[in-house]
Amino acid sequence: MPLSPELYSPDARTRLLVVAPHPDDETIGTGELLQLVRAAGGEVCVLLLTDGDDNPWPQRWLERRVRIGDAERARWGRRRRGEVAEALRRLDVPFSALHAMGWADMGLTTLVREDASMARARLVAELARFQPNVVALPALSDRHPDHGSAHVLTRLALADWGAEPPLLLGYLVHGRGEMTDDVALPDAAERHAAKLAALSAHGSQMALSAGRMRRLTDRPERYERVARPPADREAGGLPWHPKAWRSQLRLTIASPDGVRHWPWADAPLQQDGQGRWRLAEVPTAPCFARLDMDVPSPWIFDRWGWCEL
Repeated sequence: MPLSPELYSPDARTRLLVVAPHPDDETIGTGELLQLVRAAGGEVCVLLLTDGDDNPWPQRWLERRVRIGDAERARWGRRRRGEVAEALRRLDVPFSALHAMGWADMGLTTLVREDASMARARLVAELARFQPNVVALPALSDRHPDHGSAHVLTRLALADWGAEPPLLLGYLVHGRGEMTDDVALPDAAERHAAKLAALSAHGSQMALSAGRMRRLTDRPERYERVARPPADREAGGLPWHPKAWRSQLRLTIASPDGVRHWPWADAPLQQDGQGRWRLAEVPTAPCFARLDMDVPSPWIFDRWGWCEL
């Protein structure tokens, strides 16, 4: 029988950092948590990684256009950043708490692979500036590639920072039943109503997806206490058993030692007698592996995504 989740109770010493890959994630994932910390007298900071500007279908619909170039994307990003500011106001979070990184929407996985050192350094600077003792970040199991990669970048930056580890709370936006509900918030109808009001500030996203957005936001806020990988996983063991498409698969390994990626056939892997794959050498923890296909696809969500080794 699963244990009931622990109720989270912040106080005036709480310093909550929310890592939001896109505008609206701060509301969907942590809208009530932000209010709870503020009401307790704690401090909050929302770290917005992208402006959500690679969002063509709502933009085409609202702007009645087909072609979207760099100027149009930049304008859309400014609009979405303004929506975040209004959403936070409705959550009683001051505008000064918002810190935007301006990284590429739908580009955080590429950032991990190609410029992780820069991203980690900028995140360490934010950690050192704010000194959080609680960090809410996307769950590693979230199926949106920007969310899983945001988790990896944040965890690597925390390892670089070297301070006393804060409490890490993972929130899931895209996916269901793929993380443990370790931490819950006390029920409060007024906080939930304010969260729904904050969602309506994200008008660009409500235009085509209002029903889905409301369903995501209406769920009780539950968090996974981020800890170690599953105890039953062999050191360096991968959870995947790919058989088809191996020639198109790519494996990425990210750790404090750096980031490397290979075609599956060239990766430094070993196989046991039961067909399970593991890394020949396990890098320094925290270590993350990602499996994906090196082919273009209109489907944005991950099939395999990231795991922690």
